[in-house]
Amino acid sequence: MKCFYPIKFSYKCRKLRSAPNLNNKSNLSNFHNSNTSGTVKSSASGASPRSIRELYEEKAQHLRVFSFAELRNATNGFNKLLKIGEGGFGSVYKGSVMTLGGQGDRIVIAVKKLNNSGWQGHKQWLAEVQFLGIVEHPNLVKLIGYCGVDGERGIQRLLVYEYMPNRSLEDHLFNRVLPPLPWNTRLRIILGAAQGLAYLHEELEVQVIYRDFKSSNVLLDEDFKPKLSDFGLAREGPTEGQTHVSTAVVGTKGYAAPEYLETGHLTAESDVWSFGIVLYEILTGRRSLEINRPRTEQKLLDWVKRFPVENKRFSMIMDPRLGNRYSFTAAQNMAKLADKCLSKNRRERPKMSEVVESLKQAIQVSEEGSPSKSPAREQIDTISNEEPDQVHVSKSAERRMTHLAKLRENASAIGKRRFFMMQRAQETNS
Repeated sequence: MKCFYPIKFSYKCRKLRSAPNLNNKSNLSNFHNSNTSGTVKSSASGASPRSIRELYEEKAQHLRVFSFAELRNATNGFNKLLKIGEGGFGSVYKGSVMTLGGQGDRIVIAVKKLNNSGWQGHKQWLAEVQFLGIVEHPNLVKLIGYCGVDGERGIQRLLVYEYMPNRSLEDHLFNRVLPPLPWNTRLRIILGAAQGLAYLHEELEVQVIYRDFKSSNVLLDEDFKPKLSDFGLAREGPTEGQTHVSTAVVGTKGYAAPEYLETGHLTAESDVWSFGIVLYEILTGRRSLEINRPRTEQKLLDWVKRFPVENKRFSMIMDPRLGNRYSFTAAQNMAKLADKCLSKNRRERPKMSEVVESLKQAIQVSEEGSPSKSPAREQIDTISNEEPDQVHVSKSAERRMTHLAKLRENASAIGKRRFFMMQRAQETNS
């Protein structure tokens, strides 16, 4: 799904700058100050939190600095056969490199080679280095290192991540070539993604607003453990005493919060809205926007509103590829949670830590009970367990029952005729 950018942005008005030496405090400080107006104090943490720059300077030594030649060799010259992804900011290739000590097996990596056609790409690259350089959480993708050079081949900006073999949540939800994700796997994935967002919003010294939460940015490792990726649009949260960050509207259509689209006011609640969209994608197996569907079904939120949670028709929204292999009660709870995340009033949306607890409860409900049935199935089972004189049978049902009775009578008559014919044949042979 394509990203959208500020309409008034012009690449001509800015000159490309060379990649900063991220170990050089002055260069990093200049970039930081130009984009965040100095030290940011997060409303999510205690007194005197350190800034992104200070946190980065403390942890930057853990990142590995690669040469362009190393990464070119690692990906066999950025071979198209090794391309595993492509987005608005560049292509991603699978590769392998030696460990730092040069001993042991080579490690498999994912290399993102950013487009070098504009200042925007440079900003995205530097934002990823800064944010992923300071975060550490099992549900955030690990940045191994980077490459930033200005040479004869032009400006090169590359990022090196841990390799995630099971692609993205988007692939498994919407790619019909892949087998459908089981219900419990979906729950574990969305819980892990929520824990990653809760960490960014509430557990760091500086609050981080992800700004581009969507199913394609939830990557899956070999055990289908989710990790958030692509921090190019991430921003620090509002300064102390402020309610929001004013910024140009960027992101992905179908996921951005309405108040952010209208005003450019970015808050942690903007991420919560996006999370609500992905919750419904998990339930329905549908994208947030699908222009190839009938007009009334193109926008996911408009379509699910036709099947409220408490309505008997709610099961109509469930991904048909799940069959009846899901907990109906847990699905209802998740839809209610999604509706809270999608409140038009951002102050009424839950915190991500609250979302995490709600999802844990939904998983507990799902694991304690067997896969539930839809209301229609439950009605049939209820009728079948009632006494005959307590069952209300419609006229159409009566006609079907009469038809079945006649079929049974015919089958019985045919069976009797065959029996007599076989008996006569035996008497004749004797």
